[in-house]
Amino acid sequence: MTHRLDTIRNIGIMAHVDAGKTTLTERILFNAGRIHKVGDVHTGNTEMDSRAVEQAHGITISAAATALEWRGCDITIIDTPGHVDFTIEVERSLRVLDGAVAVFSAVAGVEPQSETVWHQANRYGTPRICFVNKMDSLGADFEGCVDQIRDRLGARPLVVQMPIGAEGTFVGVVDLITLQALTWTDGAQAPQRGPVPEVLLAKAEAARQKLVEDVVDQDDGALALYLEGEPIGADLLTRLVRLACIGGAGVPVLTGSAYRNIGVQPLMDAIAAYCPSPLDRPDVEGRDPQGALVRRAADADAPLLALVAKTKVTQHGALSTLRIYSGRLDKGMAVLNATLSERERVGRILRMHADDHTDLTQAEAGDVVAVMGLKSVRAGDTLSDPKAPVVLDGLVCPDPVIEAVVEAPDAASQSKLGQALAAMAREDPSLRVGSDPETGQVLVAGMGELHLQICLEEIATTHGVTARLGQPRVAYREALTQRVEVDRTLRKQSGGPGQYARVKLVVEPAEDVSFVSEITGGAVPTEFIPAVEAGVRAAMGTGTGHGWPMSGAKVRLIDGAFHPNDSSATAFERVAREATAEAFQKAGVILLEPLMKVDVTSPTDHVGAVIGDLNARRGLIVRSEAGKAGQEIVAHVPLVNMFGYVGALRSLSRGRATFAMVLDHYGDVPKAIAEELRAAV
Repeated sequence: MTHRLDTIRNIGIMAHVDAGKTTLTERILFNAGRIHKVGDVHTGNTEMDSRAVEQAHGITISAAATALEWRGCDITIIDTPGHVDFTIEVERSLRVLDGAVAVFSAVAGVEPQSETVWHQANRYGTPRICFVNKMDSLGADFEGCVDQIRDRLGARPLVVQMPIGAEGTFVGVVDLITLQALTWTDGAQAPQRGPVPEVLLAKAEAARQKLVEDVVDQDDGALALYLEGEPIGADLLTRLVRLACIGGAGVPVLTGSAYRNIGVQPLMDAIAAYCPSPLDRPDVEGRDPQGALVRRAADADAPLLALVAKTKVTQHGALSTLRIYSGRLDKGMAVLNATLSERERVGRILRMHADDHTDLTQAEAGDVVAVMGLKSVRAGDTLSDPKAPVVLDGLVCPDPVIEAVVEAPDAASQSKLGQALAAMAREDPSLRVGSDPETGQVLVAGMGELHLQICLEEIATTHGVTARLGQPRVAYREALTQRVEVDRTLRKQSGGPGQYARVKLVVEPAEDVSFVSEITGGAVPTEFIPAVEAGVRAAMGTGTGHGWPMSGAKVRLIDGAFHPNDSSATAFERVAREATAEAFQKAGVILLEPLMKVDVTSPTDHVGAVIGDLNARRGLIVRSEAGKAGQEIVAHVPLVNMFGYVGALRSLSRGRATFAMVLDHYGDVPKAIAEELRAAV
């Protein structure tokens, strides 16, 4: 497969749930001729939400990729979930994509998950286009949505379209680049172009002038023309908007109604015109085996370098989605999993279209493809040329906030359940599987109640095991309060070889878990250092023994001792684990709990009851202000007090209030409650 890098567009579609992402993707596929019948989320027959569990719930759960051609560009689009419980899907998509389309409802504006995915894109420096959807819906407000994009997201909107009408009178858009009206009649795919309606002309001309002023500084020649009073033509303005988009100086804003296909083709034009190609993105950075920084440009003739974004276990083997940053990938090719230092062989190379695919013999720099036959890879692993190994940064995976016991229906299904959970955990890095140290029961931890529920439904559908989920419980953490130093020795002799190991550790509070060896002079031989780190990290996972992991601590190995005959990796791992646990007891710890950002939209006559209830749940009201759909209340509330909130809010507001919830941060558990929790373990 050979193509020019400058014609590739790798794009994600991201938004809050119900903003219309999947509907928009369906219309894009239809307009590109990729499908010939448009699916509907409400009837469960969309191309992108192809899994049974997605169709049953009417939401996107797993990011799905598709490929199409438009205006001379090869476009790969990934439709990502909008529900906060599946934020890892957005994370891994943004990690390997070059740009994104952020979809907003013209009625609801910037919603909680809109903010979450926007900040995720900020972390990767991903250029974005905004599409204000649902302009035909009651209460649609284009300008209000643009204001929220500016105020709530801290973005610089570059408005390149204006709506013609709103709600029932919405018929098209004014293209501010060309100053033409684009209208759709009788369900047409392509718009009719014509003059801007007289009633909108002055406003459109002023908006175009504002757009020119916002982007003209992107090019010295264009700025000179502007200062000389020369007109800025459509082609030049398009190039300036593209430069601003790619450089992060602004976000082009378009509008329409995906459901009625209004504005979809101009959005596709904008993806081709404004979104970056792999050549427009910074060189990817990684580390070689010696730890030296390596930069690799998007070049098919360079050594292979690719990142695995996702792995799905199928009946035919593992299906791994990956982004190739440099080099070529051939069918049957030997590659190195540089993260694990394991060799792999590429089976089939597939260009994906949801659950369908096209076989390829070769893929190259810039491509996002799927590969069959890789046995050891997980999401976040790096594939590279065995002769030029490089490891890229993996995925930022959020820690679970909720866990529950999972039980098989009978003893015969226990082994099958274990295999199914292992496969699910390999596919979803935000899903953790473990066991209760006291009871031995299987525990599954995830990002929310829906996440765990979907996990069990997927196990039943895909693996044929109907498991039971126990009462969800909060994933607490512990945190150090002070720096401590521990010197511990393991010495055992019982005939034959003994066990001897000594470590001296400094353990101090930190945001993340880290281990550093400061050994000099061989006090602890180099070959035993990994064992010390393994023991430290094992102790981190259990904290003070209540089953709650340590949220963050920096451990420094500053001294130690060994015996030439009686020391071993096992001995050093054990003494490091015991020393770290001793440090936690000496330092004293505090208990932390997940605090959720809860956004409630309520009719004004129920606001008092809603706020009172949030306060009773130990909630801290952050903001309460009038919004388009009612009073918007934002609070930080402990997750432990939010179970069953759907029913409670429905009762408080007579079914009229809505809410969204996302993890905001971990905070201290009040001392009395912490003591109760420790006593109960």
